[in-house]
Amino acid sequence: MKDLPLTVKRSIELLGLVLVIAVLVVGRDIIMPLLMAFFISLVLLPIFRFFRRRNIPETISIVLCLLLLVVVVGAIGFFFVNQMGILVRDFPQIKENVEMHIKSLSDWVGGITHVSTKEQMDFISKKSDALMTYAGGMASGAAVTLSSIFVFVGLLPIYIYLMLFYKGILLRFIFMWFQQEDHPQVKETIYETEAIIKNYLVGLLIQVTYMTILLGGLLMLFGIKHALLIGVIFAILNLIPYVGALLGNVIGVILTLTSSTELGPVITVLLVIAAVQFLDNNILMPRIVGSKIKINALMAILGVIVGGSIAGISGMFLSMPIIAVLKIIFDHTSQFKQWGILLGDQRPARSPMTFPIFRKKKDTPTVPGVEK
Repeated sequence: MKDLPLTVKRSIELLGLVLVIAVLVVGRDIIMPLLMAFFISLVLLPIFRFFRRRNIPETISIVLCLLLLVVVVGAIGFFFVNQMGILVRDFPQIKENVEMHIKSLSDWVGGITHVSTKEQMDFISKKSDALMTYAGGMASGAAVTLSSIFVFVGLLPIYIYLMLFYKGILLRFIFMWFQQEDHPQVKETIYETEAIIKNYLVGLLIQVTYMTILLGGLLMLFGIKHALLIGVIFAILNLIPYVGALLGNVIGVILTLTSSTELGPVITVLLVIAAVQFLDNNILMPRIVGSKIKINALMAILGVIVGGSIAGISGMFLSMPIIAVLKIIFDHTSQFKQWGILLGDQRPARSPMTFPIFRKKKDTPTVPGVEK
């Protein structure tokens, strides 16, 4: 392939990109559980090695890792369900608050548009009927979706067990794809991928924990109802870059409106979320995850959107780890170096339009105050 013209190489790369996306779309139900199991296996690998160093049999070591995973996920699920139970118990009061907010909104809309409350209610009723009809049409697919979730969750522990058990075969398969002289570079790439993804995913778990405690604790101090539920929902949604934080703010506002008749708590929730998020983005998360792999905001948002379009929620959560792995691979190959630069956030110190040195594939220094 080295002797092919440049245009042919780029055409093959673009066709390969289209083919990969097509394969992901067609086989997402098979590929997504495998990718999820792969990333979880990387997180469990240090624990597995810890058990093996103490001469615990391989099979038992893997089972212990899976049991630890079940305990952690079960604890998170129990906490979330417990908070949802508190919300359900407050449903009568929530209903009254929602009716009051709807009446206030109706009066405000009527004052601006001169549309009577009856006309507004008739319009909402018609749209509600249409929405219920649409929901009924989708109900037939709900069972299929639910069964897919159970299959997804059921396959995960099996895939994780087999990946840890057969990791030697998988590594040998990877090495056999390359020439022997390239094996040191492949080995370095594998080690770097393992370290980066492990630090990233463990960092996300730590982030969910301290975001829930910090945000929920501060909201409780300010007397916000359902503070812990707002904290855990925002912490989980915040795992989705950029988009998740926006959704978390919206859900926090909605939960506060349903439990309060005043506007003050809503402003308090927004201010506390903004302060906690600033602390997380600029101080805590960079120190926990590290800064070896940085993805620029444009590629992160596109990754989330494409991942969501391909595989829904799981694709949105997996988008950043996948992009990080791809960037590591691209950075270690001269043939795809330009793709690594596209994914990263290392901007050249001068414009490539006027400085030819910044058009080359080799790394170039960056300085504050970038010229465009």
